[in-house]
Amino acid sequence: MTSPQLVAQDLRRSFRIGNRRIEVLRGVSLEVQRGEAVFLVGASGAGKTTLLYTLAGLERPEAGTVEFEGRRLYTGNAASQAKLRNEKMGFVFQGYFLLPELTAMENVTLPGMIGGRPDRGAAEASLRDVGLGERMNHLPAELSGGEQQRVAIARALTNDPDIIFADEPTGNLDSKTGDTIVDLLLNLARDRQKTLLVVTHDNRLAVRGDRELQMVDGMLA
Repeated sequence: MTSPQLVAQDLRRSFRIGNRRIEVLRGVSLEVQRGEAVFLVGASGAGKTTLLYTLAGLERPEAGTVEFEGRRLYTGNAASQAKLRNEKMGFVFQGYFLLPELTAMENVTLPGMIGGRPDRGAAEASLRDVGLGERMNHLPAELSGGEQQRVAIARALTNDPDIIFADEPTGNLDSKTGDTIVDLLLNLARDRQKTLLVVTHDNRLAVRGDRELQMVDGMLA
């Protein structure tokens, strides 16, 4: 039995709003195996996105630990943590987060540029894999919402990460386009042997993964 790729132990996180303290993560523990497609589902405010960001090294927990491939996250300096995320992790967000002045190709090349190893060939291959081989030189404003999300998926893949984190990747899309995006993510993750962790409020989409984790009031049900 191989060791889990991602291990979280007793994660806790809260936010203060005025005089109120809101417990967002209330002792979450989980394991994710390499190559697994896991969907985190639950109502708005259940803590799904906070958990995803904590697992991805983007939001430090108040208590608990996260280990990725045997390495403890949130240790070391900010530069070493950023290097790990750049080399090992890919990110897809609901809002796309494409730079409007850059073409699709330039947006996809960005992670490589940040890591000091831009690879136009890898970026082009990723864009072709998401079906945008003819749209590489278009600006985001010239692309539909679904096409912009495809660019974001290509960007997440271009550094050949070990795991992809996707936060509500269909949230800004109609149901038909959203279905296509989820199918694309799943197929690319399986073809490239990547682990996939997706946050969604849509139970209909979540059943397509290998495993579904339900969040309720900051805990896994």
